[in-house]
Amino acid sequence: MKNIYFFTLITFLIAIGNSYAQTENNISKKTDELISKYNKPNSPGLALSIFKNDSIIYKSAMGIANLEYNIPITTATPFHVGSISKQFTLFSILLLEQEGKLSIDDNIRKYIPELNDFGYKITLKNLANHTSGLRDISDLTNLSGVSDNDTFTNEQAIKLLTNQKSINFIPGEKFEYCNSGYILLAEIVKRVSGKSLAEFATERIFKPLKMNNSFFLDRSDKIIKNLAYSYYNENSTYHKNILNSTYVGSTGLITTVEDLSLWAQNFNTKTIGNDTIFNKMGEKSKLNNGEILSYALGQEVKNYKGFNVIFHGGGIASYRAYLLRIPEKNFSVSITSNDNDFNPLDIAYQLIDYYLLNTESEVTHIKIKKINKTILNTFIGDYEIFPGLIITICRENETIYLQIKGDSEKTKLKLVNNYEFIYPNTPHSKIVFNKTNTSLKWYFSDFVYNGEKVQLKEFDKSKINLDEFVGEYYNAEVNTKYNFIIKNTTLVATHNKNQDINLILLQPDQLISNQGFFGKIEIIRDEQNKVTGCYISGQRSKRILFEKLYK
Repeated sequence: MKNIYFFTLITFLIAIGNSYAQTENNISKKTDELISKYNKPNSPGLALSIFKNDSIIYKSAMGIANLEYNIPITTATPFHVGSISKQFTLFSILLLEQEGKLSIDDNIRKYIPELNDFGYKITLKNLANHTSGLRDISDLTNLSGVSDNDTFTNEQAIKLLTNQKSINFIPGEKFEYCNSGYILLAEIVKRVSGKSLAEFATERIFKPLKMNNSFFLDRSDKIIKNLAYSYYNENSTYHKNILNSTYVGSTGLITTVEDLSLWAQNFNTKTIGNDTIFNKMGEKSKLNNGEILSYALGQEVKNYKGFNVIFHGGGIASYRAYLLRIPEKNFSVSITSNDNDFNPLDIAYQLIDYYLLNTESEVTHIKIKKINKTILNTFIGDYEIFPGLIITICRENETIYLQIKGDSEKTKLKLVNNYEFIYPNTPHSKIVFNKTNTSLKWYFSDFVYNGEKVQLKEFDKSKINLDEFVGEYYNAEVNTKYNFIIKNTTLVATHNKNQDINLILLQPDQLISNQGFFGKIEIIRDEQNKVTGCYISGQRSKRILFEKLYK
């Protein structure tokens, strides 16, 4: 009798095992189908690694890493992963804090005294959670004519940042994504440890975790075997998007999806680090007014179908990357791509559905219904998303449209509910109006931008004398000069490196452009009404003073 019971138990367990294996096999097949559309001949592609419990349960790669030599992408192919780098920089800082060599609440001028005193204490934590108010390095380099094609180092970045005379806002007053903070954190790692971030991370993170294909690229002449190059498609032809900059901290990490899985696993195994470090990295930050942010330290946090997801994306040149973790399930997804048109969000959260919910993502069907006309009318107006990017919301019958200032085209917004609309021109994008009718939030993938309603006055453009604005304008903080000239009745800003920028009148002494780093220009006049300079604002750099030069 005992043998019968034993045989029955074994048969039952085998059946469960087979059923589980079949389920896992089915999920793998669904994953294959999900990513198969990115498997195109003679095209860039992606690599994917999924980790669960104590091992990688799925990995796949497709596409070409190097189109010149037809080198295929594998799960061991190194990619630039952009801002995913930030959590490694922050982890290095917290390791130093654990050793008593610094505090996350220290004033950054304790370690970088040459940084200007802006009148407010800026802490290492302000740098880490993007509440410092510092101008963003990307805006500053673009303004000065430096691009990703140029070699640009941490030493040059530090000089540029320490040359700034003002900040965008009081530290802790608001959240504004800022790469400058992580470049400064990388410098602090160097000054406190005596080792560059590249050396420190290799010794303290990559080697202990056996992340053998990971490193911070801090010199442009380094040979990287089998590195994926990044590409963009223009008129059905792929072109290289060349990346020569080598500043690290905010970016600069070269890694593979397999290595990222090892990194994600460490948050559970704690091979390096401890609970204090991991809790700090995962705790949502607060503003001075107590408002809780979704950003923690080097990572973001959100709820997805009941799961606490900790994540960060990365994008530089045409590289795209994404790393998400669900700690309570010891689950992670690592994605890298070298295709400018790839958006990791197209697949990342469907994989959670497959592997943790054993279901497919529900397709959101927008149910068109009659909107409340009274509410609809309150949306009409102009909203400033960031300096220079102003959108107009207008209405035609029971439909509302979005039009960007300076653009002739209008985009129809798709109704979700009385306050929420899909912006169809960009994947994973929507507009949500505040119920006070004075602001909106524009969601782009994982980014959220606030737009405040602004009142623009009507004026007669024919009475504006553009000749008054003509001249040379110089700023010492970025050590660069722009020349405002008139070309075919259009005011144009010329530069010795950047392309010409057409300027559009927004108000009598305000101009805008379609360049994010040169978004808004505010003309300055003296008591005699003579133009003496202007403030130039970018997406993440506000009111940089350019003085008008007189010959």
